[in-house]
This record gives sequence, structure tokens and C-alpha cells, in this order.
Amino acid sequence: MFLHEVINNIKLIANDKKLKNTSLAWMNHSASYKYTYNFCWLSSPIIQYPQDIVAMQEIIWAVKPDLIIETGIAHGGSLILSASMLALLDMADAIEAGQSMNPAQSNRKVMGIDIDIRAHNREAIEAHPMFSRIDMIEGSSIAPEVIDQVNKVAANHERILVCLDAMHTHDHVLAELEAYAPLVNPGSYCVVFDTIIDNMPAEMFPDRPWGPGNNPKTAVHQYLKTHPEFEIDKQIEHKLLISVAPDGYLKRIR
Repeated sequence: MFLHEVINNIKLIANDKKLKNTSLAWMNHSASYKYTYNFCWLSSPIIQYPQDIVAMQEIIWAVKPDLIIETGIAHGGSLILSASMLALLDMADAIEAGQSMNPAQSNRKVMGIDIDIRAHNREAIEAHPMFSRIDMIEGSSIAPEVIDQVNKVAANHERILVCLDAMHTHDHVLAELEAYAPLVNPGSYCVVFDTIIDNMPAEMFPDRPWGPGNNPKTAVHQYLKTHPEFEIDKQIEHKLLISVAPDGYLKRIR
């Protein structure tokens, strides 16, 4: 019925090259206005397309993780989004069990990693009502001591979702994938943001160490060559059309 109609719609979109090219052109044009800066989640700037925000909501609700690992914090909106979804999962569990919800007893957490957590951003995140579900590490996401710290936390969790949105160079993202993708459980995701860089004009990144040919998408494709336990969930990007993560929604299938 409705679900079958949606699946068919997505298949039709996937075959519409004109629509996909129009969407990419719109993204390239809107990027010059910093379009993604316009949105918040529960008052916190999230710096994402609304479509990717909706996709993450769908994934978190479906996967039901008890730990979400995020590299790249910025203003903290993505951490707040993840924490609020974990709160909803706890609420749903409590309703199903006929119990009252006690956030202090929840094992569901978000761990954010950033090489530079600016003081005003940290202050805003720590003041947010969702902060009790958030832990932050300041340091490089590929530093051995940071990876070790994350692994120790992950050992106490059963279902893990990973989101990579820190430094966007090929080498950095590939190192993050090697470090954190193995923590993802079958059925869950490692989401690699800003793969769209590979589809954008090089002149859009004049002062950045990344660009077409050296970016998260190139890292994803190299990683997948030796990691068949992951596959790109194309259905997500086909239905979104507007996304910073084409080829970046990686689902662990085994």
C-alpha cells in the first residue's frame, strides 16, 4: 500500500537524471549563501540540510542505538539532535514497559569528538537540557589516545551508530573509517558527511585542503574496496535528492 508507493516513487527518482542534476545545481548555488547555516535543532545551530536531518531521525529511530559517536562538533546541533532522539527512544521503551522514564538510569549516550571545542560552543552545549546524554572529547578524532578512549566507552554498549563530520580530507576520513566503522553493529550505520565535495566545483574550496578527488567520498570508496561488510544505502540519497552525503550512508550488512 503506502509503503509500496513510497518505494516505487524512490525508484522513479533514482532514474530521473534531470531531477538529480537539478538538485545538484541547486545545492551548488545555495552553498554560496551558506544555506545550511540557517537551521537549528532545539535552538542549537546544526549546519545541515533539512533532508539529512530527517534522514538521521529516521535512521536513529530504526536502529535504536545506545551509543552514537560523532566526529566534528561545531555548535553542537547534531549532538543535540542525537541526544533528543535517544531521549525519545527511552520514552518509547518506558511507555511499552509501562514504567516511568528516568534519564539518569539510561545507558543511551552521544559522544562528540572535536579537535577544538570553542568555549562558547561548549558553554551552550553544557547549558542545553539534552546535555545529560552527551559526552565530549577534545582532541583529534584519529589520535591514538582518542580512539582508545572511544573504544573503552564503546565496549560498554551493544548497538552503535557512527557519524563522521570532522576534517574532510581523504586521508583523515579514511583513518576515521578504519578507527570507528568497525564499532558499528550489523544493521546500523556509519554515516560519512560532506561526500558531496566530490560533486562540486574545485573553485568552491579555494582555501581548503580538500576538494574533488580528495574528500570523504574518495575515502568511502577506498574503504569499501576492502570492507564488504558495509554497503552504500542508495535508497536514502535517492529519496533525499538534497544531501551532503551522497554515497555516505553506509549500512553494515554483516
